[in-house]
Amino acid sequence: MAGSLNKVMIIGNLGSDPDIRSMQNGGRVCNLSIATSESWKDKNTGERQEKTEWHRVSIFNDGLVGVCESYLKKGSKVFVEGALQTRKWQDQNGQDKYSTEIVLKAFNGTLTMLDGRNDSQGQGGGGGGYQNNNQQNQRPMNNNQGGGQQQQAAAAAPVHDDFEDDIPF
Repeated sequence: MAGSLNKVMIIGNLGSDPDIRSMQNGGRVCNLSIATSESWKDKNTGERQEKTEWHRVSIFNDGLVGVCESYLKKGSKVFVEGALQTRKWQDQNGQDKYSTEIVLKAFNGTLTMLDGRNDSQGQGGGGGGYQNNNQQNQRPMNNNQGGGQQQQAAAAAPVHDDFEDDIPF
């Protein structure tokens, strides 16, 4: 194989509200804690079993940070696509610690909201997505992952004429 691939895709629910912080360089970062779960029936006991994995996600794209800040909350269902990154840091005692997280940088990351508008329990349809393809302004996600100008609406909820929709996609 001529190259390598570092790509992670998860669908899960936020375990807490997005944590948005300012960095020293003036940019912002959004940290998410996303839970993915699997369940099965135990062959021996017949009991229902469940296992939950927690994933740390760091978003360094200001456009996506704004979407997280405005539209995500604890319990929101999201699809995230990024790369694994391990960083080294020191705790209060000077001991080296390592953290592995999913990172969405200023390009090649995707965040798709899978809940309906103002619905973190998955009751409504629709959703919207943003992806970074080395472009300054974020555009709605396109199912065609090729390059170029991508501007096609993501799967949309049924149109309701009784409310004003201020979501930017």
